Amino acid sequence: MSYFRTAILLAGLTGLFMGVGYLIGGAGGAMIALVVAAATNLFAYWNSDRMVLSMYGAHEVDARTAPDLHRMVRELAGRAGLPMPRVFIMDNPQPNAFATGRNPQNAAVAVTTGLMQSLSREELAGVVAHELAHIKHHDTLLMTITATIAGAISMLAQFGMFFGGGHRDSNGQGGGLGIIGSLAMMILAPLGAMLVQMAISRTREYAADETGARICGQPMWLASALSKIENAAHQVPNMEAERAPATAHMFIINPLSGQGMDNLFATHPSTANRIAALQQLAAHSGGGGFVPPSPRPMPSPSAAPRGPWNGGGTRRGPWG
Repeated sequence: MSYFRTAILLAGLTGLFMGVGYLIGGAGGAMIALVVAAATNLFAYWNSDRMVLSMYGAHEVDARTAPDLHRMVRELAGRAGLPMPRVFIMDNPQPNAFATGRNPQNAAVAVTTGLMQSLSREELAGVVAHELAHIKHHDTLLMTITATIAGAISMLAQFGMFFGGGHRDSNGQGGGLGIIGSLAMMILAPLGAMLVQMAISRTREYAADETGARICGQPMWLASALSKIENAAHQVPNMEAERAPATAHMFIINPLSGQGMDNLFATHPSTANRIAALQQLAAHSGGGGFVPPSPRPMPSPSAAPRGPWNGGGTRRGPWG
């Protein structure tokens, strides 16, 4: 059902793009918008992973430079029936992660240094499994396409406002929207695109949580990780994400400050709802329950204790 809903939302986003093109240039404008959409999607298909990884200063690691993390990703990818993705680390104090790539054969998983410092091996395995689930579902390509189309709709609406906001009929008479209509288009079209993009993102997060929990075999590992990341995301800023908010939907938890409830304007479902769904899955599979800890202030990056992923711990779990 989630795939059907995603397909409907994506079709609606493409239709909105063509509709804006029609309002600006009639039938010809709609066709131009369709061509632009195809061109932007083709560009995103081939270049999205390199662009976003470069944006966040991610550097690739291997079995020599990050043996524990690399081994964990390899083992979980094997459990998921996926080829080994490339593994990247972002030098960022906020615990977070995302996956990118046009298909499972050209995928990458990126985690922050803050994530590796603050989570246990089991919790990190839950996060990695969630990102592998996005790769397995081809969500990495889908979310890039939706972000690209949404951005193109915004640019197209601004273009229409700049050039008069409407096409003319065969007699040269104004058939456009007028000033008020142009203003409404400039505001409502990008808003509608943003709402559809966020609805797609929320749908895919629930599906990735469930599949990720099944990949790692313990829903509560992911539930515990989500609680910790949610607490930290409100306290530790991610400046790269703040400068590029269009990429916020890619992360496992919204990296932007001020994330609210699970509503139309949220890029992610509420973490409480996600944990509740994982608790229900664990109960059905005999995995027990999880009680999120009380929020507490995060230490500054310079004062952060060294954990099992940055050389300070000796505890070894099933993934190390």
